[in-house]
Amino acid sequence: MRLRPAFEGAQVIFATVKEGYRADVAGCEFRVIADGNLSNKWALVKSACSIIRLLLIERPDTVISTGAAPGYFAIRFGKLLGMRTVWVDSIANADELSMSGKKAGGCADLWLTQWEHLAGEGGPKHYGSVL
Repeated sequence: MRLRPAFEGAQVIFATVKEGYRADVAGCEFRVIADGNLSNKWALVKSACSIIRLLLIERPDTVISTGAAPGYFAIRFGKLLGMRTVWVDSIANADELSMSGKKAGGCADLWLTQWEHLAGEGGPKHYGSVL
């Protein structure tokens, strides 16, 4: 949500695993996707399927994710479908990059971290923080 002002004037579809966030983006397109994590492989499969379905239906020009397994799938599948991709590692990961960030960042067109000490050669770039 802290990135939302950057999208002013653009057609944006917010996708998340929580229906409760719909009120936070009132007036914007909103989609709920399946969640998944490493402890539940079946949920990961369902999450991947919901992401690929969303990307095939909506056909966005750019996919931007701030993290977790569904975001990883969005970056990977978006890239395979020829979409521009941006990974912004979560502000919660101040000590090290997230596991999803490590995996997705390498294939994203733009890989960002909000923590200067985590930026580096072959890793994410740091252009400042949204806080």
